[in-house]
Amino acid sequence: MRRIRVLIVDDAATMRRLIAEALAADPLLQVVGTAANGRLALERLPIVEPDVVILDLEMPVLDGLQTLAELRHTHPRLPVIIFSSLSARGAKVTLEALALGANDYVLKANTPSLEASLCHAREQLVPRIHALCARAEARERARANARGRGPAPEPAAPPARASSARARRAGPAQLVEVVAIGTSTGGPVALAEILPALPHDFPVPIVLVQHMPPVFTAHLAERLGARSTLRVREGFPGAVLEPGDAWIAPGDHHMVVRRVGAEVRIALHSGPPENSCRPAADELFRSVADTYGAGALAVVLTGMGQDGLRGCARVREAGGLVIAQDAESSTVWGMPGAVVRAGLAEVVRPLSGIAAEIAQRVLQGRRGGRAAA
Repeated sequence: MRRIRVLIVDDAATMRRLIAEALAADPLLQVVGTAANGRLALERLPIVEPDVVILDLEMPVLDGLQTLAELRHTHPRLPVIIFSSLSARGAKVTLEALALGANDYVLKANTPSLEASLCHAREQLVPRIHALCARAEARERARANARGRGPAPEPAAPPARASSARARRAGPAQLVEVVAIGTSTGGPVALAEILPALPHDFPVPIVLVQHMPPVFTAHLAERLGARSTLRVREGFPGAVLEPGDAWIAPGDHHMVVRRVGAEVRIALHSGPPENSCRPAADELFRSVADTYGAGALAVVLTGMGQDGLRGCARVREAGGLVIAQDAESSTVWGMPGAVVRAGLAEVVRPLSGIAAEIAQRVLQGRRGGRAAA
């Protein structure tokens, strides 16, 4: 098997050495070059031909954002992982980098221990490199198949589930009372496309989990709110779910919804991580299913792992609906892929069609129309 070629871009020599040492533990990874600034990195790209770039943001000569902008002109599909600091500025710049086309990010360890920093880099970078490169390779194979034999088929749900979904779509449209979204890798870009496309008078609340640390979720809510007619905020205890509101689970807290009298309110807790995540989509989805029953609509977007799978099972058991993003438009088809393979997705849509599908399901139920076939 060909080794994955990695280019490391960071102005700190100690950080370049640390990342290289962390990756050296995996025999399938090969560091083919390093660069101390973005200009050097761009010059070395055609020479070392990497499969993935690990990119620092704060650098002299040409910083990470400038480097990424130029890189995307020449290498639009080359996977890029941002290596960022956990700070208010780090959060803002990282979100800008994701909007410019970075595929994922990893936070630098905040520890004086070299061994702890090595372990952190290894645990966080290695699986992301493998996931992104596997996805890039799968897309290239699909494009090659499309050029030679027509488009690759969409992964299908098991026959029994597919029959159940067809039977449901043939009946009256369901009344959706809440939309719950779960996403991870590639999520900020996906959310930035979906939320602004929903109507300003959206008649139900939205609750969502994006796997991010605390400082990042607050800035993500602010960024999405500035681009959407919906009111997008970070969730807080006691917040009442109202139509047109979108609530993002704060980093390092599970977010759930609970009925209090005639209202549904947000609650937060710091229980153990689930699927190595806190917040976890599974935790949110279960609470939505328990609170809204058949009125729940769960949406699973791009992301590593399978967070959301068990929660979607609960939503379907309660009579609710599940939408999943398709493989081709996902940065990593882990979370939605797990849901599709389990036969839990009512429909599978590309990112460009998710907002329309959500709006259609929500609005048709209120008009008393019939769901789309």
